[in-house]
Amino acid sequence: MSTIKSNYIRPLDIHKGRVDLSHGGGGRAMAQLIEELFLAAFANEYLAQGNDGAVLPAPSGAGRMVMTTDAHVVSPLFFPGGDIGCLSVHGTVNDLAMLGARPLWLAASFVLEEGFPLADLKRIVDSMANAARTAGVIMVTGDTKVVERGKGDGVFITTTGVGVVADGILLSGDRARPGDAILLSGTIGDHGMAIMSKRENLTFDAPIVSDTAALHGLVADMLASGADIRAMRDPTRGGLATTLNEIAKQSGVGMLLDEASIPVRPVVEAACEFLGFDPLYIANEGKLAAICAPDDAERLLAVMRAHPLGDESAIIGTVHSDPHHFVQMKTRFGGRRNVDWLFGEQLPRIC
Repeated sequence: MSTIKSNYIRPLDIHKGRVDLSHGGGGRAMAQLIEELFLAAFANEYLAQGNDGAVLPAPSGAGRMVMTTDAHVVSPLFFPGGDIGCLSVHGTVNDLAMLGARPLWLAASFVLEEGFPLADLKRIVDSMANAARTAGVIMVTGDTKVVERGKGDGVFITTTGVGVVADGILLSGDRARPGDAILLSGTIGDHGMAIMSKRENLTFDAPIVSDTAALHGLVADMLASGADIRAMRDPTRGGLATTLNEIAKQSGVGMLLDEASIPVRPVVEAACEFLGFDPLYIANEGKLAAICAPDDAERLLAVMRAHPLGDESAIIGTVHSDPHHFVQMKTRFGGRRNVDWLFGEQLPRIC
């Protein structure tokens, strides 16, 4: 009887329990945390292998493997429209999708701070699991570390994604050509302003909600349209302005945007004006910018608008020859201004 009692571990107290250093120590407490929280949320045949990695099947059919990794340190952890859990899945899925890949597998690494409530951790893990199921990707392996109280900030998550891109699809930032059209899948600035309003306890007449979403379904429809798409990017940190400057530099071209064509929600525009920000530089987590051949722009736009995540899509500008690789914008008043790279960190801890 004494042996049975000494080996017995009570189930995790999700409602009142907190992370302690033993949960990262590699012993029985860590095994219990993994089994009762992580494995319960992400259960699948690959995690069930119980090894330090996952043996995965080769994707069927022709194609090339794509891999990406991303760290997530957003503050606050929970915000209108999402949390660090679903954000970590969406961000990695979208990085794969921007290369035309179909996401297949994810791995996640958690850095937990001692004292973090297990109820909040479960909420985050459940959000990740739901986002992964909705996106059709499988969490196949992971890692957990715990740092001392005051040495972290609740939870940091690093996710790695693996996908496959079909032969014949080549999306790259160095493929934009003069005359190409620039398309945007919807309103900008929603995520960054949702984070900022929560962080600063600001309220507005209408709620500002993060746009965090997995974009691979929209991308699949765009690729299936047959349009000659040169490049795609999701304008996260640094916003649309920095993303387009990156592509302009890679391709050795210039760009001219039309301010009146760039969709911004009135409440986001008002919040940016109040806080002194430019929506062009605010992070997004559920939007994409695409460069395509000019003859295909209207057809691609129609396909994007037919998808729930692209119903506010717009053609926002054109690519042109420019040895200086400037991104410029025609303003609503008929003038022009340079849209330069973001300097410094406008909104830290945004994703």
